[in-house]
Amino acid sequence: MKNEKYVIESFLFVSGGPLLIDQVKGVLDHLDPHAIRNLFNELKTEYEDNGRGIKIVEIAGGFQMVTNPDFSDYLKKYYKRKHVERLSRPALETLAIIAYKQPITRLDIESIRGVNTDGVTRNLSDKGLIRIVGRKDISGRPFVYGTTKQFLEYFGLSSLGELPKMEEFSNLLTRNDKKKNSSNNEKTNDSSEVKDTDTSSPQNKATSDALGG
Repeated sequence: MKNEKYVIESFLFVSGGPLLIDQVKGVLDHLDPHAIRNLFNELKTEYEDNGRGIKIVEIAGGFQMVTNPDFSDYLKKYYKRKHVERLSRPALETLAIIAYKQPITRLDIESIRGVNTDGVTRNLSDKGLIRIVGRKDISGRPFVYGTTKQFLEYFGLSSLGELPKMEEFSNLLTRNDKKKNSSNNEKTNDSSEVKDTDTSSPQNKATSDALGG
């Protein structure tokens, strides 16, 4: 196989956190750890030499794609515009779980929500609302997530102690869903669209129960 380096690049793109050499070896088992590290470094150099908007850095024992700090001023302007955008129901649910249960692993988040959260977790991380805060001291030592200072700023909080009670947050999600359903009903009779925001769905109910609703 001649494209191992770009296979690793694809792993980096979809990984929700630092990608470990052992994780790569679990798939590309014909490569030894030294060869895998060399491929990581080749990719790292490629990105740096081409002045791309993405860099590859070594962090928390693995490698991860991050934004190039040279473009931080543009990113700040971008996020300032994105700041006013409403978070989706899945994003709010996932963020609530992390906020109230942190530090928490992605597996634990998915156990509560009942669905895969890779994309949502990546989105929240890209928005700077959550970050990896360490590893859980269990088999495999998975990453654990927590909220950020930007999370507090986003919701106008000075500390996590100002978070509403879990029951209040769960009720807020339910009220928002009812408003969204009402709006959808006025715009379309498509039952599938209404179903997407149905608070009686197993995933929404599981999250509500976990948050005390």
